[in-house]
Amino acid sequence: MTPTDLPSTVPLPKAPIQRMTRPFRRFLEIESASGVVLVICAAVALVVANSPAAHAFHHFWELPFRVGVGRFTLEEPLHFWVNDALMTLFFFVVGLEIKRELVAGELSTPQKAALPVVAALGGMLAPAGVYLALMHGTPGEKGWGVPMATDIAFVVGVLALFGPRVPIGLKVFLLSLAIADDIGAILVIAAVYSGSPDPTALGAAAGGFGIVYSLNRLGVRTVPVYLAVGAGIWLAVLRSGVHPTIAGVLLGLMTPASAWVGRATLKQAMANLLGRLTAERTEGDAAEVGHHDFERLAFAAKESASPLERLEGTLHPWVGFAIMPLFALVNAGVAFRPAAVADPIAVAVALGLVLGKPLGIVAFSLLAVKLKLAQLPDGVTLRMLVAAGCLGGIGFTMSLFIAHLGLGDEHLDAGKCGILIGSGLSAVLGSGLLFASLPKASQ
Repeated sequence: MTPTDLPSTVPLPKAPIQRMTRPFRRFLEIESASGVVLVICAAVALVVANSPAAHAFHHFWELPFRVGVGRFTLEEPLHFWVNDALMTLFFFVVGLEIKRELVAGELSTPQKAALPVVAALGGMLAPAGVYLALMHGTPGEKGWGVPMATDIAFVVGVLALFGPRVPIGLKVFLLSLAIADDIGAILVIAAVYSGSPDPTALGAAAGGFGIVYSLNRLGVRTVPVYLAVGAGIWLAVLRSGVHPTIAGVLLGLMTPASAWVGRATLKQAMANLLGRLTAERTEGDAAEVGHHDFERLAFAAKESASPLERLEGTLHPWVGFAIMPLFALVNAGVAFRPAAVADPIAVAVALGLVLGKPLGIVAFSLLAVKLKLAQLPDGVTLRMLVAAGCLGGIGFTMSLFIAHLGLGDEHLDAGKCGILIGSGLSAVLGSGLLFASLPKASQ
């Protein structure tokens, strides 16, 4: 029988590379689509913030919301539950993405990680340097971390506009750079933008992490158990003075990346049950296949994917289409007054993103190549690298998050203006350079 004679219902085997890149393709699809939702919510927040409804909109997010049982309650404004609670899930997914890249992705070996890690380092140091050069010794000096971040969703959304013309090497480089950038931003948040730690609360959090580790080692797979322990860890980290979203990152990094049940074992279990079902049909009840057998097969099928893969697949759409857009709705609203736009902080943030990011990414990448620590991905030219550096200046989500930590209420609007202006200019510049450097679409 020739391949053309195969029935259409016969599934053809997939090459290993297809299975290996499936999470990557899913990641790109979700990020590009969620980037559109993110833009819409940011635009809505901006329109409302510059309309007569601005005061009512701001007041709504200040409404108190209480969670608790009996005497144990936590009452905070609505914006706290978005920025400090829901965003912990965002950082949990970031932790999962980092773990995946460290275990089996572009950061899994020194050779693979060299270029994106070095480029990300330059993309953090140069913007911070530009900002500090302009703001050193001023009240806004502590905001130096604001222009350091890259927003993955927006970058992927821009790349999606160019379709298959973008070399896969450029996509992988930018995504790996953004992951390495996230690691740097998380370290900065933990080291610089958290308060003085409370040893007792930190000890309680450490105990919670120990419980999670023990549950993992014992093979506990019941999600509500981890939710309960995770909530306790979040509360302990919140009370400790360290920003609670750090708990989400650490929990993501602790998530097992290997499956309990191998594919070969799953296939054997399926074949065994199928054989027993066939025997039951032909020989009566001799095979004795019961509900318990189906439960065991369902368990094997579930555990043939790692907890990391299952959690990332489940939570990534919720984070991309609900939590990040909600965060944008709460935080992107800023009144574009001349005083805020011309504020030195806004100028420093914008220049850090528009100039610092591409300078740092390109210079450090070329240095890594010159020192033979890495090489440019196949199909990526110098012009494409410069375009990628400009796209790295889109710092929306993480930059807004750091601005809330590093800039007081007096300077926050100026910081937001700088983020929005700098990210917008970076997107335009990066898109224009990418359009000019990519091969023309075939007619």
